[in-house]
Amino acid sequence: MTADGIVGEFLALKSETDADLLAMQCGDFYEFFAEDAEFVGDELDLKVSEKSSHGSTYPMAGVPVDDLTPYLKALVERGYRVAVADQYETDDGHAREITRVVTPGTLLETTDPSAQFLASVVAVDGRYGLALADVTTGEFLVTTTESAADVLAELHRFDPVEVLPGPTVRDEETDLLARVRERTDAAVTDHDEAAFAPGRAERTLREQFGDAALDSVGLDHRAGVAAAGAVLAYVEETGVGVLDAMTRLQAYDPGDHLDLDATTQRNLELTETMHGDRGGSLLATVDHTVTSAGRRRLREWLTRPRRDRTVIDRRLDSVGALSEAALARDRVREVLDDAYDLERLAAKATSGSADAADLLRVRDTLSVLPALAEAVADSRLAESPLPGIVNRPDREAAADLRTELDEALADDPPKTVTEGGLLRRGYDPELDDLLDRYEGAREWLDGLADREKARTGITHLQVDRNKTDGYYVQVGKSETDDVPDEYREIKTLKNSRRYTTDELEEREREILRLEEARGELEYDLFRELRDRVAARAELLQEVGRTLAAVDALASLATHAVSQDWTRPDVVEPGPLVVEAGRHPVVETTTDFVPNDVSLREDRRFLLVTGPNMSGKSTYMRQAALIVLLAQAGSFVPARSATVGVVDGIYTRVGALDELAGGRSTFMVEMQELSNILHSATEESLVVLDEVGRGTATYDGISIAWATTEYVHNRIGCKCLFATHYHELTALADHLPRVENVHVAVAGDGDDGDDVTFLRTIEEGPTDRSYGVHVADLAGVPGPVVDRSRDVLDRLREERAIEARGAETGSDDETTQAVFDLSAGTMRTGADGGTAGDEPEASLPADIEAVLDELEAVNVEETPPVELLSKVQSWQRRLED
Repeated sequence: MTADGIVGEFLALKSETDADLLAMQCGDFYEFFAEDAEFVGDELDLKVSEKSSHGSTYPMAGVPVDDLTPYLKALVERGYRVAVADQYETDDGHAREITRVVTPGTLLETTDPSAQFLASVVAVDGRYGLALADVTTGEFLVTTTESAADVLAELHRFDPVEVLPGPTVRDEETDLLARVRERTDAAVTDHDEAAFAPGRAERTLREQFGDAALDSVGLDHRAGVAAAGAVLAYVEETGVGVLDAMTRLQAYDPGDHLDLDATTQRNLELTETMHGDRGGSLLATVDHTVTSAGRRRLREWLTRPRRDRTVIDRRLDSVGALSEAALARDRVREVLDDAYDLERLAAKATSGSADAADLLRVRDTLSVLPALAEAVADSRLAESPLPGIVNRPDREAAADLRTELDEALADDPPKTVTEGGLLRRGYDPELDDLLDRYEGAREWLDGLADREKARTGITHLQVDRNKTDGYYVQVGKSETDDVPDEYREIKTLKNSRRYTTDELEEREREILRLEEARGELEYDLFRELRDRVAARAELLQEVGRTLAAVDALASLATHAVSQDWTRPDVVEPGPLVVEAGRHPVVETTTDFVPNDVSLREDRRFLLVTGPNMSGKSTYMRQAALIVLLAQAGSFVPARSATVGVVDGIYTRVGALDELAGGRSTFMVEMQELSNILHSATEESLVVLDEVGRGTATYDGISIAWATTEYVHNRIGCKCLFATHYHELTALADHLPRVENVHVAVAGDGDDGDDVTFLRTIEEGPTDRSYGVHVADLAGVPGPVVDRSRDVLDRLREERAIEARGAETGSDDETTQAVFDLSAGTMRTGADGGTAGDEPEASLPADIEAVLDELEAVNVEETPPVELLSKVQSWQRRLED
């Protein structure tokens, strides 16, 4: 085929797919042409050639056939979809066709240990369906919900690499889809609308899992069916070949797990910090797993804590046993360290991409199961739930498969599966016969040089083989006159000549036939063996899940021992009472001051006051994380803890401007608050930090005040509310379940130099915010800090403030001014007085002024917050 013909074929194949790029096999290379060549040249630093044919030129870039996978992986992990066209032989020569499309959600050859979920989101009949499939492990989950917020929370929790929006989600670029694009790194892919049709989706599911599967798992809503069916159709159409690895359809109810919306997951830094770093997250802190599957399982537990006491207690019992049995725990982790990722190996087997080394890894990992069972049974762990976990898979079936693989596979097989050397002698009689004949032919060749030396008397003679000349006899030039007549020269070298004979050529043909026959037979036998392994995918997945669970439990136990964590008493329902609690991440980086938390039936709402930088946010986060860890089945950082099971944790801690999306910090704050007030129930834990700080003072106080009343009166949940609005602390005198706590400070701070933040939580409200002192600690220039103290003193005393340099910008010129808090304005001149002209009011005059103001107030029309502010002002003036 001409060059133009190749490019024409490339462009024709490219038009058949909606993939971003096409890799087309041309002999021993996969080639990219035209714009694709230039693109991959830039992305992958490949050399781009200019080829000419019939007066035209075109770019071309290629990679060897055996090296395609890493380049595919690099492109797909950057979000591109790559079609692969393979070459096959025909009667007329060869042809090419697209055999697969590799996408972020269907990339099987990933080295990332994290789950690689492909998600589908569908809106049908007022409900949302969400399906999640990990093609690398065969995991397949589906759920339905009425809330778009729940969908976003689940997407944030599972962190998919690719999302397929259904027609109704996609057509109008809904707010949900916009938030998916905004809040995740997932590639968003348009998929055939017909695949989302509930009727077609249901048929697809029944074909995959059987007629009874949908009923048995309780998947009874069209939205969930449509989402799940679309995922299966997409996986099949991309040609990844892993449908056989999807052995279980798991319908799950988000209500079985702790409700953690996307904002809360981000605020608590469960899997990454607010800056997007894995280091410093909760997962990174407690992760001591020794397998990639164990790491995935630990992440799942932390992002999907349970509400089921049975599950929680079983995990806590296991962690407790592993914590107390140090030698057994070390032995368990040592055994697990030899395990490979069986779930992913099962997917590779079902896709037909597993090589002999992969099957050896299956064999070796199946050997871990009995060793793990022995380590558990012969130790203090025998009385824990761990034996039940380890004995869950069919150990006899696992042992049979392990034995079969051990008897079949060579100890050191080649990387390719078509050249022979994969299988042991004794595995197949026909293969053994071929091997005997092959080895006989090789023995003849191995002894040929010695026999020829003895027969001819030539000393510089050797027998060798290469791709160009095949087998040959090489003789040094000094002895070429002595070669026998049957030697035929095939090549002359500088110091020697190469010869062949009829017998040598016949032996060579025999060896080549035997090598070809051996390679074909071994490949057929290996594929049959791989298919038998693929047929046991469900067994491999069960063993893999077992090893992962034990690894995650051992990780939690290891961290509990190293950080002196304690087992929580998980009750349902119940209080949250923590003695000497600590933040699980912060305690690993600094000397941490422990604090107590007490939320009981008569004390469900804590107003937390104290200076900035004193630890209020850390205190509240650590309370939330202790609850989360307990319901994940982990020990917790505390001297003791009683944790009443909650149905959800909701946080509003800080906010980032989203101006590009048209939303300010305050808008984000209010939207997050709205979500909490609509979502939280009496059984939830709510953490609020500085509600209302993003607007004017009175607006902010009003919102914070009303929020406190609403959470206390209407929701009734456990709540921690940090605030700088000291006015709110008065609510503890009027709302029965509200209590004040504050972060203790040593020193009065009057001179700005003797304040120490103790980071200890004490009962009662604080009396000031120490903001000027924090400014000083932050390095604000001294003149600004000193002036701030002066202004603050005058505001507290309601004295006039000199507005320095008001007209000229010079500090030498001043204008007397009084700040009117209620109006938010400065009164100057006649209203405010002039510099050096402060009135010397007598005590009776001050009292008279307060009485005049009190008489002028209309109590019925004045808002409560404003009235409270006036009363506090009058009290201070009367005290002076």
